[in-house]
Amino acid sequence: MGERKGVNKYYPPDFNPEKHGSLNRYHHSHPLRERARKLAQGILIIRFEMPYNIWCDGCKNHIGMGVRYNAEKKKVGNYYTTPIYRFRMKCHLCVNHIEMQTDPANCDYVIVSGAQRKEERWDMEDNEQVLTTEHEKKQKLETDAMFRLEHGEADRGTLKKALPTLSHIQEAQSAWKDDFALNSMLRRRFRERKKAIQEEEERDQALQAKASLSIPLVPETEDDRRLAALLKFHTLDTYEDKQKLKRTEIISRSWFPSAAGPGGSSKAGSVLKKLAQSRRPTPAASPVTRGDLGIVRRRSRDVPESPQDAPETPTAKEPQVPKGTGQDRHSLPQDYSPEDSCQDQPLSPRGTLQEAADTSDTPQPCALSASLVADYSDSESE
Repeated sequence: MGERKGVNKYYPPDFNPEKHGSLNRYHHSHPLRERARKLAQGILIIRFEMPYNIWCDGCKNHIGMGVRYNAEKKKVGNYYTTPIYRFRMKCHLCVNHIEMQTDPANCDYVIVSGAQRKEERWDMEDNEQVLTTEHEKKQKLETDAMFRLEHGEADRGTLKKALPTLSHIQEAQSAWKDDFALNSMLRRRFRERKKAIQEEEERDQALQAKASLSIPLVPETEDDRRLAALLKFHTLDTYEDKQKLKRTEIISRSWFPSAAGPGGSSKAGSVLKKLAQSRRPTPAASPVTRGDLGIVRRRSRDVPESPQDAPETPTAKEPQVPKGTGQDRHSLPQDYSPEDSCQDQPLSPRGTLQEAADTSDTPQPCALSASLVADYSDSESE
């Protein structure tokens, strides 16, 4: 970074190599620029990388290993001939300053102030790891034959103790050598699991559609199955009981409403009652005659009826002739009868129900005589 200004290779006209020596001396600047601003105090600013995980004492936050800071480096002592350097940096999360220094005796870094180390160290011997041979022991193994023999016997004893563990580890590793078989097994399990999940989703969707549910369904458990087996839902009345009750209600219901309803419903009910009463048969005590049945016995149209054959019914009123036609009762033909006048009259249009009710109580001989007429003109006279 100190060569940035000299990279352009520009030398001013008053530059003298004998006098200035270099461009940095000519510009009165240090090659490290701002990093050397405290060089007079013996402090150099460098990029320091955190050697392990720590906890900041100011903000209590975790700072991971490998985080880089601009730290002030200065020499604070020596370990024999090895210098001891101290680094001072500011936490990037708060205003707290952290100080660390080297430990040449243990080949480590020591926190002086501002932080606490996250303890992740262990003893290799307690952890049953393979210990490295020390330098003094290496020299003794090379020079002392008896020590080498004793050390070899100790190593063979350690190997016998660790042999079962090593064989178990080798068997476990050999099971993973066939990559194709392992991959096939995993893929088969995955397909079976995927198929089971798909079937379960289909059952849940069918149940949601049947019950019109919009909530997600959780997987059922053995307790849910046991509780569902104890429950039983049924209606109070069966289908046959409901049908029987409905038929009984229809049979016991009256044909006509008991209370008079509003409007024309009550009028229609009264008219139907009157019609039913008028249609009732005559009592058995009174004899039924041909006049009651509306039967007229005739011998011929030219021969007038005898008084004996006349109906025993009361004499009907003679038909009225409209005024202004110039006809009277003497101008009617000889064979005219009231029954013929009833037959010749055109049928009047159907009136209202009230008019029918009013006329149902009055006797109408024309209607009775027109209903049944027997013609005995071809038969012999009695």
